[in-house]
Amino acid sequence: MTIREEDLYRLYAHIGSPYSMKMRAVLRYRRIPHVVMGQMSDWAHAFKQVRVPVMPVLEYPDGSFQNDSTPLILDLEKRHVDRSVIPEREADAFLAALIEDLADEWLSKAMYAYRWAFPEHTQWTGRLIALDQLFGTGSPSSVVERAGHDFETRQVGRNELVGCTEANMPMLMSIAERVLDALEPNVVEQPFLFGSRPSNADFALLGQLCQFTLDLAALEPCQKRAPYTMRWCHHVHDLSGYEGAWRAEGTPVSPAVGALLTLAGEAYLPFLVENLKALELGRDEVRIDAHGLTYAGTPFKYQARCLAALRSGYEGLSGDARDEVDPVLDGYGCLAPLRS
Repeated sequence: MTIREEDLYRLYAHIGSPYSMKMRAVLRYRRIPHVVMGQMSDWAHAFKQVRVPVMPVLEYPDGSFQNDSTPLILDLEKRHVDRSVIPEREADAFLAALIEDLADEWLSKAMYAYRWAFPEHTQWTGRLIALDQLFGTGSPSSVVERAGHDFETRQVGRNELVGCTEANMPMLMSIAERVLDALEPNVVEQPFLFGSRPSNADFALLGQLCQFTLDLAALEPCQKRAPYTMRWCHHVHDLSGYEGAWRAEGTPVSPAVGALLTLAGEAYLPFLVENLKALELGRDEVRIDAHGLTYAGTPFKYQARCLAALRSGYEGLSGDARDEVDPVLDGYGCLAPLRS
């Protein structure tokens, strides 16, 4: 099949970027014509076109640029009708959005900790990411090693800002373990959360979890704890030939969805609520207790916007969808934070 240049998207992405891998998998599954632009010179060009220079950046066929994976997925839904990743039932679409946000903003803290909070492994990770950045440039190993050292130093220096402190490590490891434990019993019989086809929530989980297959600190414990889930990541990277169907009306939510909603109700949504309170009161710390553990970190405006978007999404549900989703949300402790 010949792809016309005027139909082609360009994804400026990096295999060590969870959100890049999330978007690449969505584009592949949806069979949207695209190429991946993976060199530093490509990224430098793309970053000049967006307000916040973070990956991935998507260049549209008309030459415009956008980034931030969740808005990108929703925008592509408006432009392309085939093989949607948004569950067709309104209640499931909201639950998927909540789990997508959980993966992007809460599981991501565990991903960052595995990557940059284990000093015995950060040099190795920094060098490999430098290789990714310099791939194809013909740079000698000495240049790669120097770039890796600089990148490692910068990222490790952000640990406290991101919340990857020694005091928080039990909570961060618990996040990863709870997500893996949620998925592992289900991925063999039902590989996706809302039926036999993947949703935006599945792709968000892939983005974070596939990094566990790359980073030394995560590799052994995660493979041991959830081997099927780690293998699941390799399948979900490219589902371009996969077909499936959404969950039928009247069937219960999967145990994996229930377990992830439990995590949202016990920890993630309370974190978002406390983050908003901290911002409103001018505090420099957000703190929650969950699972008998404590998390304390810097409040962020972006995560306040995440809570606002979830609350807006809930308020926008139809009466029928509310009747269906409210008992589910309430049963997992998610309803009250979304109504406040």
